[in-house]
Amino acid sequence: MRKEIQDIESPAGILGMKFMYKRSWYSQNINHSLPSPSPSPSPQQPSHQWFHLDHLTMKFTTLLTTALTALPILADSSFPWERLNKNDSLLIIVDLQEGLYNLARDYDPTLFKQNMLAHSALGLAFPTLPVILTTSASTGPNGPLPQEILDMYPTAPVIARQGEVNAWDSPEFRAAVKATGKKQIILAGIVTDVCTAFLARSLRAEGYSVWANQEASGTVTKEIRDLANDQMMRAGVNVVSLFSIVCDLMRDWRSSPGAKEILPWLDTYMPVYGMLARGHRAAVENGTLIPGEADLPL
Repeated sequence: MRKEIQDIESPAGILGMKFMYKRSWYSQNINHSLPSPSPSPSPQQPSHQWFHLDHLTMKFTTLLTTALTALPILADSSFPWERLNKNDSLLIIVDLQEGLYNLARDYDPTLFKQNMLAHSALGLAFPTLPVILTTSASTGPNGPLPQEILDMYPTAPVIARQGEVNAWDSPEFRAAVKATGKKQIILAGIVTDVCTAFLARSLRAEGYSVWANQEASGTVTKEIRDLANDQMMRAGVNVVSLFSIVCDLMRDWRSSPGAKEILPWLDTYMPVYGMLARGHRAAVENGTLIPGEADLPL
């Protein structure tokens, strides 16, 4: 008996009951409102009413079949949560080029430049991360990588793609990624819907785990950004913020790198948290309570 109840409560059971209810409703309402057909309508005089009813029933049956077919897909579309491991991660800087920067219009331009530099500097905060830089047709209007980013990693490989839109289509780039031996990829690029999404989904297809830094990926509109992020998430890409990447790599403020190394990094690349730490330091070193503060709850 319990199994029968569970079957009814399942998505397929609920859809099936809705289907049975619909058919019952059609029988009680539409059938009674239509003129009674002759017992044996002649081929020369088809019953249009019955044709209409059969058409509706057929459409509903098709929808029900489609929904039932989609249930296994929906059930398998979730991915288990995986934590970043600083010893198994690779940082990729994808086409964060001076020309392409002008296409990143879904963020304030001043903020987005800060986000680009912050993403690129993750390898400075976590020295165990190998870093790969890549550009797309950098001698044309896409432009070069900003010098600030190049100066961060003077010895890191820079894969200059001359034609491949998807970085994974470049044999040199694929070889560089595979040579690191890392299975977790942290990336960001311009534009989100092409440079970031194409590479992220290609990496997923190759079995890599991928974290796409959405704050350092830019495109021409917010609507396009949302579509690209949705495509990546449905492929199992972790679309995340810069701070979540930092915290997942660090895991514990007492670790190394921990508070001693990360707080100065945040002060430079995520100043909102740097100012939080500065304010706490100032309160401890120089702070005195003003009237009313002592009465506030802790």
